[in-house]
Amino acid sequence: MTALPRRFCAQESAAIGDPLVGTAAHAERNLLISWPRAKWLRSLRQASDMPEEISALIEDIATNSRRINLIHRQGQPSHLHRIFLMPECRSHDVPRAELTAFLHALREGTSLERWESGAVQGSMILCCTHGKKDKCCAKFGYRTYKAIVDEASRHDHPFDVWESTHLGGCRLAASAVVFPQLRKYGRIGIDDIPHLLQAEASDQPYLPCYRGDSRLAPPEQCAQVAAFEWLQAQGMKAIVDVDRENATAEGNRLSVPVRWQDAQRQGWLTVTCVETELIRHDTCADYESDGATASKVWRATQVNVLDSVAQGQHFV
Repeated sequence: MTALPRRFCAQESAAIGDPLVGTAAHAERNLLISWPRAKWLRSLRQASDMPEEISALIEDIATNSRRINLIHRQGQPSHLHRIFLMPECRSHDVPRAELTAFLHALREGTSLERWESGAVQGSMILCCTHGKKDKCCAKFGYRTYKAIVDEASRHDHPFDVWESTHLGGCRLAASAVVFPQLRKYGRIGIDDIPHLLQAEASDQPYLPCYRGDSRLAPPEQCAQVAAFEWLQAQGMKAIVDVDRENATAEGNRLSVPVRWQDAQRQGWLTVTCVETELIRHDTCADYESDGATASKVWRATQVNVLDSVAQGQHFV
């Protein structure tokens, strides 16, 4: 009997035109705990050798205050946990024997000074390699992580790069998130990595793989990226500010005002975003269980230029 070919949700997602932009949802408050990847379970915050009390504390913190991911990189001692708090950009070194005390202190809001190892300098990049969650994260994630590490070290980029458990959107592997900026990326190919790191080193998003700003809602992410792409087509780099309060809805359409500003000029755009339905497999596990299901997706369909003036002038 001929075996069926293996199917990967990430390959199918790209093939059916599943949009990348608008998928960047991510909590702003994060707790990142180093834990050997070999011990990770399917849960993004649990490990097979995690003591029961620590596991319970982690679940309590995740329920009430912060998203929690396990992270890993070669050379990190298994029983000395490097812990990061975001967006505070603080790092801590916590021995396994003191991890319960640290988590109690964090939950109760008492001092963490005894474990502090300093402020996070530059940006952190987490790349999902969580193969126990989805096989696409193993197939595409690990090689992408290694390539990011190699490229960052080759060009002395100011990034602290780690493997991570589930970051959301397995079908968009390889996925990464940049802290503290909360810029999320997907479908990162090996050829994208030099350009992505160059853009991030300049504090700019790399648009071909950019999923959006995690602090924005999906249609606002679409509007922001459409504005960046419009500016790029004009040969400009500018700050972009989405005016979510003045967005107007009509049926499945949302018109989003976006303000842009560079050193010489400033202006306004209106981006039309449309919500549609797509039938897709969200994870590789869906092939064996529920199958493809309907999901709502947003796309930017039109950019209208409202006005632009030189800096120092005023809009009428």
